[in-house]
Amino acid sequence: MTSIRTQVGIVGAGPAGLLLSHLLALSGVESVVLEDRARSYVETRVRAGVLEQGSVDLLCESGVG
Repeated sequence: MTSIRTQVGIVGAGPAGLLLSHLLALSGVESVVLEDRARSYVETRVRAGVLEQGSVDLLCESGVG
């Protein structure tokens, strides 16, 4: 087991978790994103790629759109 020290731990690598991690990094706050599902599962589940317009706008405004 590896030990990592960080300021914030984020559970879930979905759009919200990844955006939060990005926004924290822009503010100089370190974070670690934890996801217990395989990347292939996350990328292929039905809700992957389906975002509301407000979320898309926020992603674009933060520079990752």
